[in-house]
Amino acid sequence: MNLLTALAIGVLFGVGIFQLLRRNVIRSVMGLVLISNAMNLFLLSMGAYNGEAAAYAGSSAQISDPTPQALALTAIVISMGGFAFVLAMLYIISLRYKTSDSDHIQELKH
Repeated sequence: MNLLTALAIGVLFGVGIFQLLRRNVIRSVMGLVLISNAMNLFLLSMGAYNGEAAAYAGSSAQISDPTPQALALTAIVISMGGFAFVLAMLYIISLRYKTSDSDHIQELKH
């Protein structure tokens, strides 16, 4: 299971980097989302602890550490805010320049 998780994280991160390097702005945004999801999977997989009970259970058994789950939840909220901001910028760029190809937008280069 650990190998499968590591492979999934690596593939998500690699595809995200590949999409970020593309000329299309929409694909770059999707690459940013993939990298964010890979980061969240990495946080959860590295912070996993084999406790006997969940972090929110009020039992006297050995509980799992809630810190990685809290960090992943915070990262999800922050990445959704950033994604909304980038989508708004992409909407304005597509309305103003009528394209999503970064090579055709000359005013962004100056």
